[in-house]
Amino acid sequence: MSERTCSCCKSQISRSMLDNNYSICPNCGNYLRFHARKRIASLADPGTFREWEAGLLGRNPLNDPGYAKKLEETSQKHNLKDAIITGVMKIQEEKVAIGVMDTRFMMASMGQVVGEKVTLLFEEARKKKLPVLLFCCSGGARMQEGIVSLMQMEKTAAAVKRHSEAGLLYISVLTNPTMGGVTASYAMSADIILAEKGAMIGFAGRRVIEQNIGEKLPPDFQTAEFQLSKGFVDGVVTRPEMRDLLGKILHMHSRKKVKLKANHIINWEDYVADKNQKSSPWERVRIARAHERPTTLDYVKRMFDNFIEFHGDRSYEDDHAIVGGIATLDGYPVTVIGQQKGKKDLNEAVYRNWGMASQSGYRKAYRLMKQAEKFNRPIICFVDTIGAACGRDAEERGQGAVIAELLRDVSSIQVPILSIIIGEGGSGGALALAVGNEVWMLENSVYSVLTPEGYASILWKDNSKAAEAAEIMKMTSDDLYELGIIEKVISEPENLSKENMKEMCNHIKDEMVMFLVKYGKKNGKSITNDRYMRFRRY
Repeated sequence: MSERTCSCCKSQISRSMLDNNYSICPNCGNYLRFHARKRIASLADPGTFREWEAGLLGRNPLNDPGYAKKLEETSQKHNLKDAIITGVMKIQEEKVAIGVMDTRFMMASMGQVVGEKVTLLFEEARKKKLPVLLFCCSGGARMQEGIVSLMQMEKTAAAVKRHSEAGLLYISVLTNPTMGGVTASYAMSADIILAEKGAMIGFAGRRVIEQNIGEKLPPDFQTAEFQLSKGFVDGVVTRPEMRDLLGKILHMHSRKKVKLKANHIINWEDYVADKNQKSSPWERVRIARAHERPTTLDYVKRMFDNFIEFHGDRSYEDDHAIVGGIATLDGYPVTVIGQQKGKKDLNEAVYRNWGMASQSGYRKAYRLMKQAEKFNRPIICFVDTIGAACGRDAEERGQGAVIAELLRDVSSIQVPILSIIIGEGGSGGALALAVGNEVWMLENSVYSVLTPEGYASILWKDNSKAAEAAEIMKMTSDDLYELGIIEKVISEPENLSKENMKEMCNHIKDEMVMFLVKYGKKNGKSITNDRYMRFRRY
């Protein structure tokens, strides 16, 4: 047939038109099934794909009388040996081991051959020290193979673990549908989990769940976008975006490291106002809270290239009060994490919860820190929060316990951490991201055990005395430098904003490079010991 029917708008579309449009309906934008070899062709550098284990044939472990015939008929019809094609190729000159599942073969259900090819993919990639890219889709277990199909879940999960322990990257891309045993084994075990736009992703099927609970589920239930909001995927990606994004991620995880060179540090004082004219502590609090003061994402945009935001705590949700991901600093890969206040308007402020992170935000931050450690990436944190989210929900879901775990476990992370307080640094919510080998502060930022209003309310039962409290709390950058709480004060231009931050950002960037060069000479044990002793002295 020279045409395919769109399952959404029922249009008849020529196959050539679909081939030139990533199998996306040109009329309604619906994603049609993207066959494995066509997907590979859309991603690979021309002529670089080499198939692995092409001769591995489907088996009949339970001697099901009709299964052998079904395997043979399906194989002949679609020119597939089973539901996955594996091999090696290059994407934008980065070599990667790849697996692509194909729903034309028995809905890409996982049987012994799929499990074996996935396992061999990870084993071979481990031997060759290659990252793995796996496009997942599946209806679940291969029923005709019974308990043998179930065993593939642990077999493949164990292979993923061994590959990970070798310090190698695994990216999974969840396509439509990814369900059952594939979801609950290798699909959700990746370092970076992407979901194709509109894909249905879950463990149990929608119909089964509705029968069990006796009610209708919302239309977006188990969609890629639903999984993003629940914190289970790093991002939702369209097919046209896929190749460039994967190429960028692979490049930033390349084993070929860029060598950083320390730049000449400019005399930043030449760019700022007279340093003798200091603002009062309360004035600095007001400046730190100013609406026009730049946010974490403003600094990321100014100082880093190739920033890719990763989402989710892999447990419950994606907290928008903390942003994080990977980027490059002068070509060197780093992990960037920061609290993000919503300053555009009230809607954004609510969306970001005014920069007050929940337990999901701190879990996301820790997940990204552990990922950075695995790939030996330095971590740069931007601190700007009045404090951690508080309320009934936060207490019921263990806000204190999550921050405690983060503080405990980050102490042993074996890559350098730099924390920069860019606005407010409030209490344990700020400390959770201020656990650096060094902590710097912008001149008019503040850092304290709680807000001046809270201090005055607790000690004097009068929060109107906030200005007086600020005077005695020792919360300014100058105070904290003298106390030895921070290593560096970054001078600011007058009335700091997005419009006049460029020169200051250039200076901070140069200082960051110096920090990375300094800690690049140290091993992981020395880095963690330095961090331990830094806090031990207080």
